[in-house]
Order: sequence, then structure tokens, then C-alpha cells
Amino acid sequence: MDSSEIQQLKRDLLYQVAALKQQALLPAEKGELDAVVQQLELLNPTRLPLSPVNRSLLLGRWKLIYASNGTVVTRQLAGGISINEIWQILNIFQEETIAVTNGMELELPLLGKLQMQAQGLWQQQDNMQTARVTFDAFSLQATGLFHQPNWQFPALHIPILEWMRREASWQTTYLDSELRIGQGVTGNRFVFMRQISC
Repeated sequence: MDSSEIQQLKRDLLYQVAALKQQALLPAEKGELDAVVQQLELLNPTRLPLSPVNRSLLLGRWKLIYASNGTVVTRQLAGGISINEIWQILNIFQEETIAVTNGMELELPLLGKLQMQAQGLWQQQDNMQTARVTFDAFSLQATGLFHQPNWQFPALHIPILEWMRREASWQTTYLDSELRIGQGVTGNRFVFMRQISC
């Protein structure tokens, strides 16, 4: 495996993502960037990303920097609403289960910032690359209300009833200490950059 090639591809990826800014999270034609992501997947240095031996690489807070066909939320954004950040937090829950939190912060016209989070579990599959994902709760919180940094409401936590929960398949196709790439069932690729806690 050529680590210098991986580093060059990562530099190319980050350069293109920075140039696209928020467009990197929206549905649009991004063929050149998609090609870089696919090359990284072929050079994945972590063959069993969900294996317990690779937990130190997998767990933590990750910022979404690229989505090949947008996300469920960004494909439906109304005009005037902008995305400040989309993130994912992975923590150990049980030996074969990982607790996951998907979150995003939106900027709403006049109202200010709104944070939305969904909490659930990753159940790893035998191939140590795929997980079954189920979300059982979500939360909403207005922060920076009316663009005043100290105005905010407490978070509203809402459980998802068992009969309303849906399972999805998630495949981790690239993992190193800085970057993670995953695919959903539709083949949409998501690229995450690790966020280091201060």
C-alpha cells in the first residue's frame, strides 16, 4: 500500500471540498471529487473497520465534509436555510454494538440556530465492515435564538416508538485516524473528518 498516494488523495479531497464549501453537502454533479473518494476506498488501510481492534480509529466525533448525493435533510432544505455543521458521534455501547448520534446545526432566517440530533445503535455484522443502524430517539434545541448567543431553549427529547423504527445498512469503506468514508444502501457516499476535542 502506497501511503504517499493516500496522503495525496486526501489532500486533493480536502482541497476540492474546501472549494465547494456548503455545496459539498448538497446534491449536485461532483464527478471529479467522487473519483477521488472511490480511489481512497480502493486503498483503504483498515480492512476490518468495525473490528474491536480498530475501535480507537472508529470512535469519536466526526464532521461530515462531503455527501455524494446530499443527505436526507440537505436534499429538502428550504430557501434561506443554511447548514452550519453536520456531525456524527460514535461511542462504545456493548462489545458488538456502537452508540451513534447524528447531529446537525441549521441557521434559520430570523430565528437563529437550531440543533437536531438522532440517537441510535450500530449493530456490527460478521464481515466487520457493515452495521445495521436503528435510531430510537431524537432531540431538538434552539440555540442562539434570534441570533443572540446566550438565548436558547432546553433540548426537547422525543423517543421513537418501536413500531416506527426503521433499520438501515451502513458500510464503512475507508478508515484511518483522520478520515472515514461510508455508504448507505443507495450507494450515496459520505466523507467524515475527525474532530479533535479541545
